[in-house]
Amino acid sequence: MQTEKSATGRPEGSFIERARRAQITAAAIEVVAESGYAGASLARIAAHAGISKSVISYHFAGKDELLTEVVNQVFHDTWRHAEPLLAAQPDQAGRLRVWIEAQLSYMSENRDRLLALGAIMTNHLGADGGARYADEIRSGVTFVADLIRDGQRAGEFRDCDPVVAATTVNQAVQGALNAWVLDPGIDITAYSRALVDLFDHALRVRPGGEEDA
Repeated sequence: MQTEKSATGRPEGSFIERARRAQITAAAIEVVAESGYAGASLARIAAHAGISKSVISYHFAGKDELLTEVVNQVFHDTWRHAEPLLAAQPDQAGRLRVWIEAQLSYMSENRDRLLALGAIMTNHLGADGGARYADEIRSGVTFVADLIRDGQRAGEFRDCDPVVAATTVNQAVQGALNAWVLDPGIDITAYSRALVDLFDHALRVRPGGEEDA
């Protein structure tokens, strides 16, 4: 039987070890959300979790691995939220709608995770100074681009560049989340409906084979 691994790929060990890693990861999310990237020292995360810094060092090689675990965990949980909703849709237009709605609904219900994810992805750079999480961003674009291609083959979506459309969709979702971070009073559900309607009109082929002007 293969040993379970964490989001960073390390063996997770016993139930107690997995629970401790989850506790540390949750504390890191809350500290980054509250204090920002620069303020999220291992000492502060340990204090927030009610443990010693050495306990973090036992479970994680350092801050780098811990923050990577945070990002991977948030991506994993967001996908776990969206996956059954996507699978329940009968067509690609429905899946595109759910893709937009699921991301916005999940993040609006998990504000600390959204704030932590944004802070880490903006500031936690690779060794070369470039974006550390570029592959994750590209993966999201590829997923939506493939969805749009499938919709085009099925006659649901009009002819357009799937990558350009997918990039625009994902950037629009990110823009909605950024706006909500700046103004929590925004009705994110209404914003989500507006985005869905916008891209439905932009991409859908209407009955009779007509495309929206």
